[in-house]
Amino acid sequence: MKLPEPKSPTRVTGLPTVEPVVAVVSTTPATVLEDVQRAMALAGIEKALPAGPTTILKDNISWHFPFPGANTTPWQLEATIQGLRKAGRHDLVCVQNQTVVTDAFKGEDLNKYTPLFKKYEIPVRFNFRPSDMTWVEFKPKTPLLVLDQIYHEGIKIPDFFFGKNIVHLPTVKCHIYTTTTGAMKNAFGGLLATHRHYTHSWIHETLVDLLAIQKEIHSGIFAVMDGTTAGNGPGPRTMIPETKNVILASADQTAIDAVAAKMMGFDPMGIKFMRLAHERGLGVADPREIKVVGEDVANVNWKFSVGDNGASMIGDLLWFSPLRQFQNLFFRTPLVHAFIFGSEAYHDYYRWPIKDRRVFRRWLKDSPWGHLFASYAEAAPR
Repeated sequence: MKLPEPKSPTRVTGLPTVEPVVAVVSTTPATVLEDVQRAMALAGIEKALPAGPTTILKDNISWHFPFPGANTTPWQLEATIQGLRKAGRHDLVCVQNQTVVTDAFKGEDLNKYTPLFKKYEIPVRFNFRPSDMTWVEFKPKTPLLVLDQIYHEGIKIPDFFFGKNIVHLPTVKCHIYTTTTGAMKNAFGGLLATHRHYTHSWIHETLVDLLAIQKEIHSGIFAVMDGTTAGNGPGPRTMIPETKNVILASADQTAIDAVAAKMMGFDPMGIKFMRLAHERGLGVADPREIKVVGEDVANVNWKFSVGDNGASMIGDLLWFSPLRQFQNLFFRTPLVHAFIFGSEAYHDYYRWPIKDRRVFRRWLKDSPWGHLFASYAEAAPR
């Protein structure tokens, strides 16, 4: 496999722009539903999402197990539904995706989304079910950095996404390969199929390309980010949960990621995908150019750090070392199943039963957010 050569991050013109406003709202378990809706209003939800089109709720299941900080929280999902309906956006549908380490059905059950879908009558579609949507070839008008070289046979995305609003529901957390993960990374699972591991060596450029594609296909884009329990350390799964009691919202996917990154203690312009998106005019990553409303977070620094775990060290070797020259052998042949099994075994049969389930249970017992989680309809993890 010839390695893609990322093209120059020339500024993209002709794409719709939004004001780089990010709402940051302090919250408590008792007031979180109202606080999320206040953040949505402060960030301009009514202006960001046209009233006519269907709105996709794109939750984030980084791990089907309910590890604190890893996944969309049930209160984040519920409050966003309430806020959208208050804003007159009643036609809502959730879209789920699957990864090599997550089970969408298990994830929506264990993270307590299913009772909310029933309560609010939200239909759920799965982008890996042919009966729900079809993957069609898409030729972006926007010059791309790498995706057209990685998928030389053609870029395919779900037909269901065209012409619809989308609301991303990430959490505030670190990521072993991208330093932080949030709104921009949340498009990864929805817009790329199961072969998305082809992109990992160029993950930063890929996220920028996906943001450009979103701006072409969606009628409106918005994000509500949960930082009630944030994820420090080697995310997006095996992390150190830290209580931070904040909610963020924005129509600028780059700006909300930048503000979250800065609060975590990182320089947003030093994170490649944010800098590239900023340079291309797809969003704003320079904190000096972002208008933060709600809380004053100018001096907030949680001093988070990413670190490594067993899975990330293998990934660093295969995706970012000279061994990446052999990706065609590792990831486009049956050998890929060995890596998939290894990742599943590490996360589900080593980390969860040996360590992370205990972290979850301690959070349930000791954290007010854990108490709130337990108050939602039951779906106890094994």
